[in-house]
Amino acid sequence: MLKDTLAARLAEITQAGLLRRRRVLESPQGASVRLEGRTIVNFCGNDYLGLASHPRVAEALQKGAERWGAGSGASHLVCGHSAAHHALEEALAAFTGRERALLFSTGYMANQGVITALVGRGDTVFEDRLNHASLLDGGLLSAAHFQRYLHGDAASLRSKLAERGAGQALVVTDGVFSMDGDLAPLPELAAAAQGHGAWLMVDDAHGFGVLGAQGGGCLEHFGLSTGEVPILVGTLGKALGTFGAFVAGDAELIEYLIQKARSYIYTTALPPAVAEATRASLALLSEEPWRRERLQALIRRFRAGAESLGLKLHASFTPIQPLILGDNRRAVAASDWLLQRGFWIGAIRPPTVPEGTARLRLTLSAAHEDAHLDALLDALGACPELRQ
Repeated sequence: MLKDTLAARLAEITQAGLLRRRRVLESPQGASVRLEGRTIVNFCGNDYLGLASHPRVAEALQKGAERWGAGSGASHLVCGHSAAHHALEEALAAFTGRERALLFSTGYMANQGVITALVGRGDTVFEDRLNHASLLDGGLLSAAHFQRYLHGDAASLRSKLAERGAGQALVVTDGVFSMDGDLAPLPELAAAAQGHGAWLMVDDAHGFGVLGAQGGGCLEHFGLSTGEVPILVGTLGKALGTFGAFVAGDAELIEYLIQKARSYIYTTALPPAVAEATRASLALLSEEPWRRERLQALIRRFRAGAESLGLKLHASFTPIQPLILGDNRRAVAASDWLLQRGFWIGAIRPPTVPEGTARLRLTLSAAHEDAHLDALLDALGACPELRQ
């Protein structure tokens, strides 16, 4: 029976220390949240600039719902593409310095839609070994020949590109890797792609809004042009604090995706009110650079404190600061111990990360206070699982 088979599989997952469970949040997102009856300091979200609960963003959402209703009612190509969606696409295109942008309902759908629209049988897609699951799944679903190069290794990519067969080549990478916080070597990857006639697609989910003097993300950080990175994907649910995703590029790219990206064509458009809220977030991103400055100051403060405790850190200057423990049960035990003391940090285990690299994925937000960070460092220094 299905029930018995699944019960046995769940027992195996539990035995391996890989069982995941949802925790019930009882407040809006923020540096401090209400979790299962307690006030907890949140160090595991992706609300990097503290905009998810910003009054101006919430007001824009409310006014958007009053103007447009709760839902879009259809896909973009039927009757669901509103003036609110269109205005946001134009704002995102202007912000990223590209001809056009296209909204998707989720980042997962954006990545799958772009990859499967651009390559197929007879083509080749090259992906970093540590790419996000949505990028890997998109590559596999495309039916193109699928190859993975060594993490962050442009030489590995070049050698694979040199051996590829006929057909189009697409190179796909995260900008900031979501579990390690490191950056892809985008200038080197761009040069490798251009040298072999390949297109480069960057998913800047965790860099957009955070990196660069204007918040333009990894491309601004490295000073890369549209010609070097023709396909830019960004999400709206992280630094911008709302929901959804976008692809930005030349007009021909966007028009082609409208015609061919199945995850765009065959799904309901995100609510127009969310588009209105996102425009408010995008405006705040430009108007309040102090949020990025504050975030970078907190990152430096955390890294200095962690290093003084002897904690081993990745070379990350992003809000993602993982602490590798290795063993699945040890990571869960550390997460539970910290939660009991008022700090919410997720235990990340396989298959999200490679075997033997279970970790605490600690993330920082501009909304955190110095006192939050100092108290966390005290707790990390006392955590038994981190002292082994």
